[in-house]
Amino acid sequence: MRPGIRLGVDVGTVRIGVSRSDLHGMLASPVETVARASDGTDVRRLLQIASDVEALEIIVGLPLALSGRQTASTDDALAFADTLASHTQLPVRLVDERLSTVSAHAALRSSGKRTKQSRPVVDQVAATIILQHALDVERTSQKPPGTLVTPNIGTAP
Repeated sequence: MRPGIRLGVDVGTVRIGVSRSDLHGMLASPVETVARASDGTDVRRLLQIASDVEALEIIVGLPLALSGRQTASTDDALAFADTLASHTQLPVRLVDERLSTVSAHAALRSSGKRTKQSRPVVDQVAATIILQHALDVERTSQKPPGTLVTPNIGTAP
């Protein structure tokens, strides 16, 4: 397992959940929820978090349909990951995140949280589930998880 902190990202249309791993890449924990913004403040905030924790890489969840096909959410996550990768030297990786939000809602319900109460943290929990899955995959395969994003250089966030 490569040592270093990873940042996990669950991209939504309204909010972005953020999680981080410990230095040894064993455990993912929620960090914060960032509001989506068309002016690039969301990307800048994520990159600031990555800098603050001295992240090794950023793991972005790729929401595919259960059939494995791409959806509008997939396209949005791909575009967001490309934007992130265009504005950082850190590797940005895409990992399959099917059912992570469903799992996050289920986990919050089982802990006694109602849906309305859990909205502010569900994105963080989804990001934590995505990152934990990526950590587990890397631990068992001994390879970095997912697919490395090769950015198309775009406009500044």
